[in-house]
Amino acid sequence: MSVRLQILDLAGAALVFVGAAICLLGVIGMLRLPDVLSRSHAATKPQTLGMLLVLAGVALRLRSGMDLATLALIGFFQLMTGPVAAHLVARSAYRTGQIDHGELLFDELDEQLTEEN
Repeated sequence: MSVRLQILDLAGAALVFVGAAICLLGVIGMLRLPDVLSRSHAATKPQTLGMLLVLAGVALRLRSGMDLATLALIGFFQLMTGPVAAHLVARSAYRTGQIDHGELLFDELDEQLTEEN
């Protein structure tokens, strides 16, 4: 095994470890944060970054074209679905009254919902 491949494997392992640690911090945030909006933030931001770092680490380890294409598709669909799902959960929590409106700095959605068409 050449030195170059060993360096790539070590960098891949480091990326997987850092990505897993960021995902763990996101899970801790989901458990510890008090309301739906904060939890939805913790569910998407660190999870998406952590997952992309894990995918980059796995890509450095696998190195074949088909594997890289599969990892790219996984990353693309995760980037498209994760934040959209969290947005929909936060919006449904807002509409069902599970949001404390006194905690919000700006409430632009209230103006949109109360406008008469």
